[in-house]
Amino acid sequence: MTRRILVTSALPYANGSLHLGHIIEAVQTDVWVRYQRMRGNDCIYVCAEDTHGTPIMIRAQSEGISPEALIARVAEEHRADYRDFLVAHDFFHSTHASETFALTRSLYERVRDAGYIDRRNVRQAYDESAGMFLPDRYVRGTCPRCNTADQYGDACENCGATYSPQDLKDPRSTLTGNAPVWRDSEHVFFKLSAHEAMLRDWVAGKSLQPAVRAKLREWFEAGLADWDISRDAPYFGFEIPDAPGKYFYVWFDAPIGYLGSFKALCKQRNIDFDQYFAATSTAELYHFIGKDISYFHTLFWPAVLHSAGLRLPTAVFAHGFLTVNGQKMSKSRGTFITARHYLELLPPEALRYYFAAKLGDGLDDIDLNLEDFVARYNSDIVGKLVNIASRCAPFIARSGGKLSDHLFDDAGYTELAAMGEKVGRCLEAREYSQAIREIMAVADRANQFVDQHKPWLLAKDPARSGDVQRICTQGINYFRLLMTWLAPVLPQLASAAERFLGVSLARWDAPREPLLATPLAAYQPLASRLDNTAVARLIAAPAAPTENQVTDTAAHITIKDFQRVQMRVARVAAASLVEGSDKLLRLTLDLGSEQRTVFSGIRAAYDPDTLVDRLVVVVANLAPRKMRFGVSEGMVLCAGDDDSGIFLLSADSGAKPGMLIT
Repeated sequence: MTRRILVTSALPYANGSLHLGHIIEAVQTDVWVRYQRMRGNDCIYVCAEDTHGTPIMIRAQSEGISPEALIARVAEEHRADYRDFLVAHDFFHSTHASETFALTRSLYERVRDAGYIDRRNVRQAYDESAGMFLPDRYVRGTCPRCNTADQYGDACENCGATYSPQDLKDPRSTLTGNAPVWRDSEHVFFKLSAHEAMLRDWVAGKSLQPAVRAKLREWFEAGLADWDISRDAPYFGFEIPDAPGKYFYVWFDAPIGYLGSFKALCKQRNIDFDQYFAATSTAELYHFIGKDISYFHTLFWPAVLHSAGLRLPTAVFAHGFLTVNGQKMSKSRGTFITARHYLELLPPEALRYYFAAKLGDGLDDIDLNLEDFVARYNSDIVGKLVNIASRCAPFIARSGGKLSDHLFDDAGYTELAAMGEKVGRCLEAREYSQAIREIMAVADRANQFVDQHKPWLLAKDPARSGDVQRICTQGINYFRLLMTWLAPVLPQLASAAERFLGVSLARWDAPREPLLATPLAAYQPLASRLDNTAVARLIAAPAAPTENQVTDTAAHITIKDFQRVQMRVARVAAASLVEGSDKLLRLTLDLGSEQRTVFSGIRAAYDPDTLVDRLVVVVANLAPRKMRFGVSEGMVLCAGDDDSGIFLLSADSGAKPGMLIT
């Protein structure tokens, strides 16, 4: 029976470029979707751009453009990155689209009319200079528990404490550097606590991974707090229909963006939306997400769907974070790798394969070890998989370019072909690493078959030409078998294999019947070994100088040395004095896609108020430096000497924050 399945992956935020952490989730989702389609299931994959919130509004203002222009530009970049990583969305939409707007209002009104909306006053930080209420992450100060300076308003990166901005010592706005004041504002709340019984029942089922269920039990024990789903103007988002000047919090309408994207696809393909989202729907609904957003997808989202009279997700699949060479992705260490930077250097399928070889059904973090990445791809794909075709194809060409009408060892082929069901079960369960191990075990046996029968030696005896053709026909069928199983992971290579074999690889079970008595196209190289030099360029961490380099190159550096230094244009978003220092200013720098704090010894030369909105040049890949006053995340470039004083280096007025100095 054909299954009807709708799949989503988490929405990328329209405030910066995709990085490899985004790609691992998209690949995990895409592999599962492609496998479902190969099994004959009706599987749809939708995603969308997450477009609302204060960060979008602030960045658009800093660039002097509208939020709509910003999200349109970033969405186009994201679509290109996904496309070039061979991620096959059926539809990629936007949470700012009309479909999501209509669905957000509809769900809110259903939830409200069902009695699950409350209103109450909230005391929150307000920046009088900026004229706006501040989200928690736009307030920084000293941690109330461990006294670490320059921490966010919701959590301390040093000790892990969580708190509200009011708990911070010496809080300040990241927008202006001013101390916020505290004002009351009426907010709209969703009564999450009213859904505890329903959520406990749902969590107890098979919809979540064991580690996620364990975490949810902790949240249940702590008590479910009602959820503030409103934000005060100014805010980029959808206005709440019965609360003028209030806007839906981005996390309320973001998951509704899944529905909005699917709704747009329904119009395009004439699909019945209610067949998928009515409470009685028999379709399957799966969300692929990172473990950091499981709270929203496993508590808030099912509670909203339930109170609006819609169906719940069939399952939510969470994955761990991506590390690079054992370290958290970091711009300062050069391990923050954008999707486009990778694509400029290396083929997408190499990374798709490596991610598949590392992914399981758990929440463990996944490490991109670059040395292992090169070794595994070169060994498995070039040395094992493609090697089978490249070894056998020349002998088939000598036999008239046509496969034999039967195999050399039918029983041996049948035995290996039957492994497809085990591989399929692994892919269905998202145990991709186990699937890859099974596939490569078959690849080893296929290569052993060719090695054992040595067609290159038999070919010297004209009387054995029939055996040579049958042996190599079996080898080609092993290649077809393996390539079919890897098609969800390596769709581009699968397309090239289809052209070589002259048959489609779109059906999972097709290779159970061997390919016989058919012509092959002329063999063309199907994969190349990864270049270690290109892989090394993925990360920009500078090499430590040797003792000789320190003395011999003091007067000169090479172009490679210079290229290691990443200088970018930054806008001074805020500047303030540093209490306890007569030399330093604390600068909040806007680099376009992020904000950083930098301590600069320019207090003697500049009044902080004169620096706001000035364009400066910052060394962006300098390792963070922990100082007595906080962590400095870069270095602002200056010129000067003892006689003339200090002068900031500035970019021309037409430059934009984040631009690379070249």
